[in-house]
Amino acid sequence: MRVRVEQTALPGIGMRHDLVTESGRRLGVVSHRNGRRDLVLYDPDDPDSCQADIPLTDDEAEALADILGASLMLGQLSGLREQAAGLLTEQIVIPAGSKYVNKRLGDTKARTRTSASIVAVLRRGEVIVSPDPTFRFEAGDVVVVVGNRQGLDGVTAILADNHPDG
Repeated sequence: MRVRVEQTALPGIGMRHDLVTESGRRLGVVSHRNGRRDLVLYDPDDPDSCQADIPLTDDEAEALADILGASLMLGQLSGLREQAAGLLTEQIVIPAGSKYVNKRLGDTKARTRTSASIVAVLRRGEVIVSPDPTFRFEAGDVVVVVGNRQGLDGVTAILADNHPDG
């Protein structure tokens, strides 16, 4: 399904971008000339009437975009999984006791040891796509891994390791 976004100039205010969801709900973002942004949910019975207007700071707007981007990316990976037999995706949380907390991704040697790939890390609402080998893990990071079942289980075991000698 193709999504249509309508753009409307608001003289003296800024710009409004609206879309209608598949379920028929209309929502939008009003970008004010002064930089302020409002997330707007329209009344389902009167599409010209606003049901909710939520002002967003720059940080809130960025966090919302990151959350939506992360869920979209994970959905696309799930779609890819259906197309490629045996290819799986999994989200693995770095436990506080892992020896890899504050260590570099490259230190895990996860791809070499398991043939599975760490394709993204979700951290406090931020998505780090394709982290490089120098990326440092933090406790609570959610690691997105792609591979076969054996590889995913291997990465889970590596990241859960709490023995300093590994």
